[in-house]
Amino acid sequence: MLTINKLIPSGRGLARVLLQRAAQVELGWDVRQKSRFDALDSQGRTLGVFLPRGTAVRGGDVLVAEDGSLIVVKAAPQPVLVVRHCAQHGTPFDLLRAAYHLGNRHVPLQLEPDHLKLEPDHVLADMLRQQHLIVTESNEAFDPESGAYAPMAHGHGHSHSHDHGQGHGHDHGHSHDPAPAAAPATAQPHVHGPGCQHDHGPGSHGH
Repeated sequence: MLTINKLIPSGRGLARVLLQRAAQVELGWDVRQKSRFDALDSQGRTLGVFLPRGTAVRGGDVLVAEDGSLIVVKAAPQPVLVVRHCAQHGTPFDLLRAAYHLGNRHVPLQLEPDHLKLEPDHVLADMLRQQHLIVTESNEAFDPESGAYAPMAHGHGHSHSHDHGQGHGHDHGHSHDPAPAAAPATAQPHVHGPGCQHDHGPGSHGH
């Protein structure tokens, strides 16, 4: 067994050529949220990971073995719920409201500019659908936000698993979407949920 007790967040400071040559290990969130676990890397080696208590391993992090070898962590695809706002009957603000309510329930949540990801839960899925949101099942990598008081040096204060393309300057102007005009509360009287008669397209709500 190869013992590992050091982690380099996002491989920071390592040359790209070293990362390209390194072994890889693919792990789901249920394992990566633990600080101590065993795993098998792409070279067939058994890894014994012993990190400081409370450490969560993220996709893109690099584990450093006792012999100095590097192992790049990949977030394994797993079942998730993908939550998007309903462009026809809602606004992007519905997604913000959903993140607030899920946060109050301490639900591990991955935040993206236009959607949320969480682990499957039919009760939460029903609640979200009743809030004008489109919930679909998928199989994707899951890297939820760190807690509000987690060390920001890890580089995961924002879940940047998405591709911003070239020239991304970390736009804090938040102009990803045109600012929606405040829709009158009575503009579209309707009921979302079990009795919702709105057609969002075949299977778009995952019912």
